[in-house]
Amino acid sequence: MSQSAVQLPLPGFEQAQGEWRAAYGRQMAGEAPVRNRSGIEVQPLYTPRDWASERYLDDLNFPGQFPYTRGIYPSMHRGRTWTQRQLIGLGTPEDYNQRVRRIIELGASAISLLPCCSGFRGIDCDEVDTVLLGTCGTVINTTDHMDQALDGVPIGEISTAMNDPSPFTLLAFTLGVARRRGVDWSRVTGTSNQSDYISHFIANHQFYRLSLPGSRRVLLDHIEFCRRYVPNWNPVSVVGQHMQQAGATPAETMGFTFSTAIQYAEDCVRRGLDIDDVLRRFTFFFDISISFFEEIAKFRAGRRIWARIARDRLGARDPACWRFKFHGQTSGVDLTQQQPLNNIARVSVQAMAGILSGLQSLHTDAYDEAIATPSEETARVAVATQNILREEARLCDVIDPLGGSYYIERLTDQMEAEIEAVIAKVDAAGGMYKAAEAGLVQTMIGDSALAFQEQVETGVRKVVGVNCYRIDEDPTVPPADRPDLAAMERHVERFKAFKRERSQVAVTRALDDLARAANSEGENTFGKVIDAAEAGVTHGEIVACLRRELGFGHPLVIA
Repeated sequence: MSQSAVQLPLPGFEQAQGEWRAAYGRQMAGEAPVRNRSGIEVQPLYTPRDWASERYLDDLNFPGQFPYTRGIYPSMHRGRTWTQRQLIGLGTPEDYNQRVRRIIELGASAISLLPCCSGFRGIDCDEVDTVLLGTCGTVINTTDHMDQALDGVPIGEISTAMNDPSPFTLLAFTLGVARRRGVDWSRVTGTSNQSDYISHFIANHQFYRLSLPGSRRVLLDHIEFCRRYVPNWNPVSVVGQHMQQAGATPAETMGFTFSTAIQYAEDCVRRGLDIDDVLRRFTFFFDISISFFEEIAKFRAGRRIWARIARDRLGARDPACWRFKFHGQTSGVDLTQQQPLNNIARVSVQAMAGILSGLQSLHTDAYDEAIATPSEETARVAVATQNILREEARLCDVIDPLGGSYYIERLTDQMEAEIEAVIAKVDAAGGMYKAAEAGLVQTMIGDSALAFQEQVETGVRKVVGVNCYRIDEDPTVPPADRPDLAAMERHVERFKAFKRERSQVAVTRALDDLARAANSEGENTFGKVIDAAEAGVTHGEIVACLRRELGFGHPLVIA
């Protein structure tokens, strides 16, 4: 039976709506406004009046058709489900290798490598107390380490995400491994997952390695090199996750992320790179909070906005550049140390929001992530969560199943307006680089973080187990999974031996070449990073060299 579109005014609509409003008002007298995390007031009911359905083709269209609100591919998850990309990292390279093989066996279709915090800080394992190593990521300091971590992993066939801030030593090590194994660099696929130095400068002070102008130079060199020599690698991942986890609202996060992407794209054009060539390899990385409908609307609005930015503002002609491709990670900020088994429910809701919003890849957090590096058991639950949502809940049966919902479409329009207002504010400050340099973005995020925390502390925003439904004792806290200390000590001793036995002449020559490239406008620093890695130069030595030449990373502190 065919049905025609809803036409307004409907006979009797005004009377029925008036009667409902009167009845609702009697039951809900004195109700305080309800607002989502982005500050948008949420009405108790949405009707055909909240969505201009006659703008369907302009604002929604069909999946795979501009402006891609309903999905960037015609078949979306019904044709090909999202990539299950679990972020893992713990202990030694051997520890990582054992775990990543098991994760692949459990269904992960891509891998992600998280380095130890010592690596994020730009130093080697022999510069840190051994007891601290490997507790939050894998200790990877050389090409040999990467070879051990990826032993038996077909790097020419499986996508790898390297959580690898500039100067991108993890990719350099990976390319060295590929060369050892005879794998052509054109077959190496994946993403430089922490390439977004602006988000680091704003929100991730721990591993802001190089000065702001130095980071800008190194990223452009990285993009240019990869587009020429590693054509199927994504050298840019614009990261909204950092800013949302620092306290930005979902709408602010999307606005800041797009402003950052615009900055990088314009910098590439000024470098002389072709916008269609570089933009098709831009990817995005976001947090997915537990604000279910808001997150779905955020990503649907994001697809629409990015399509117009890429085509109309940046001038990309290739439709592949208009597609908003993003990885989502369920938000660890929403997870609690109290009653941690409740986090399984939180992660499931977050994952459903990401899937229903049309993401391209997904990491689901383990329920103990608010306490320590996830154990192997909890990581299995996280992977199984995705499998259950796909296979048992059958979330892939329908493309954009919430499309056409009066609430979702109205909220998508409202999120679009909020996001565009953020972009306009950054534009008025001279673009994202200058806005971050001046502290505008940091101030906005700080204000939002404070407002949210006040809502939690006053009980306006409920957090189960934290400010409501608390219990006196919590027997469900799992023990922290820590690397074997003796194994880590052996790893560090082997590393020290490696440094003693390598060719010091080759190391000195490679570091001299890297320093010279950093001081030359005509040489590509990332090419020299790869050369240095293959000559036996360590991660910490590479970072230290570029810090000397390009300046140390000192994030702006806002009082």
